[in-house]
Amino acid sequence: MPTPEKAQQIDEIATILDQSQLVIVADYRGLTVADLTGFRSQLRQHDAKLRVVKNTLTRIAAERVGTTVMTPLLEGPTALIYTTGDPVATAKAVNDFVRSSRILTVKGALLGRQLLSPQDVEQLATLPSRPELVAKVVGGLQAPLYGLVSVLSGPVRSLLYVLQARARQLEGEAAA
Repeated sequence: MPTPEKAQQIDEIATILDQSQLVIVADYRGLTVADLTGFRSQLRQHDAKLRVVKNTLTRIAAERVGTTVMTPLLEGPTALIYTTGDPVATAKAVNDFVRSSRILTVKGALLGRQLLSPQDVEQLATLPSRPELVAKVVGGLQAPLYGLVSVLSGPVRSLLYVLQARARQLEGEAAA
């Protein structure tokens, strides 16, 4: 029977695993407190958080919420980087920190209920973010509509040019 403190930690980890869009499991061995603090502040900008966890408590929490696919990742020092926001932005932030620090190691991730390898996390980081995708969709919808408006206004514009030319012609005859 776990102590009340450990039971509370299990509940918190279970909530993280259940409600997060993306949970990246990483090995933080070798990072200083200053590095972790700086990384946490970078993650906050992307609506993400980092939490150092105990593997045993995380296994219990994963079993509780039915995400036991991540248990092979729970070896050695473990940190969970999680977000309820945009998973791509978080993956990009983690990928950038991994490249710059060369110490943090991504073991894998949980996207929804699907287990991702470290290579999958890198590929996720290369995807465009949600605002970029929305902009592309809106641009894709706008282009044909703009073309349609241009085609439909062509005959009206031509009629206007003919009427203006005729008005100039009549003005020229009246002046003569």
